[in-house]
Amino acid sequence: MHDHLAKLQNAGREITATNIKKSFLGQGVEKSVFSIFKEHNDNVKLLIGKDFAPATYQRYETSMMHVHDFMWKKYRKEDMLITEIDHQFITGFEMYLKIDRNCGHNTAMKYIKNFKKIVRIAMANGWIIQDPFAKIKLPLKRVDKDFLTEGEMSAIINKEFEIERLEHVKDIFLFGCFTGLAYSDLKLLNPENLVTGTDGGLWIITKRKKTDNPSHIPLLPLAAEIIEKYRDHPHCIRHHVLLPVYSNQKLNSYLKEIADVCGITKHMSTHMARHTFATTVTLNNDIPIESVSKMLGHSSLKMTQVYAKLLDKKVSQDMKKLHEKFAVKKTLNPILN
Repeated sequence: MHDHLAKLQNAGREITATNIKKSFLGQGVEKSVFSIFKEHNDNVKLLIGKDFAPATYQRYETSMMHVHDFMWKKYRKEDMLITEIDHQFITGFEMYLKIDRNCGHNTAMKYIKNFKKIVRIAMANGWIIQDPFAKIKLPLKRVDKDFLTEGEMSAIINKEFEIERLEHVKDIFLFGCFTGLAYSDLKLLNPENLVTGTDGGLWIITKRKKTDNPSHIPLLPLAAEIIEKYRDHPHCIRHHVLLPVYSNQKLNSYLKEIADVCGITKHMSTHMARHTFATTVTLNNDIPIESVSKMLGHSSLKMTQVYAKLLDKKVSQDMKKLHEKFAVKKTLNPILN
């Protein structure tokens, strides 16, 4: 009986006469990490399109794979009891993600938070009593999202490429810059997403693949021209899409060539187009953040605020108005003039 008492204490379970009796009779509930993880992921999969996006399910599956690989590398086990998860396991998992999997800090934190949800489920069901995450903080580092300036955008717009694939990639990238659509959404656009709005102009009406949030975007002239340019493209006709979009890997590879030719030193990628739309094209041209958030398909303004950066040009324009205002007040300190 003392052995079973020690077993319950080591597992962090509540010490009661009933639990000691169950342990002695072999009736104690011993849940494994992956039995909980798999049941959770299976439930998420069933709710895709309702409560979860496909990307969310895939993220939990990837998290489960990382936990499994770490468990085997560190403990030489295919699975472990949830009661065996402790502070040392979690800190070791963080080191594994950053060193062995070469994950950035924020990526590692997101995988650990996914695992934390599994631990929370175990606690809610009484399978563990003590929280191994109790003294662990999972802070995210602020990352500035890079974007193109108006000058850099103009360099790309005005550059004509003799190589067809580069001209093609240029158009797809610029379409993203003027609509804010992510790569996964661009690839899925079809003629049904192109509608005439109440203002008589063309709009893109779609739902984000990542979050399933609606995204309503009035088309700017250059974006509309790109759609018209590829209307009869064989790929668009064959696959019933608006644009012939390469794989994300190819696009990012070719964008490096475009950056070199246009003298742009920033690391251009397909997602930079979305950042550019949010920052340079809209917010820095006085489009209200509420409108930008709706076009980006964000579920809250907080998500959009990370893009709310002001370019030096915009700051200069705003301060010029202030300078002119005070310049006429001769009674003020001359330094203002």
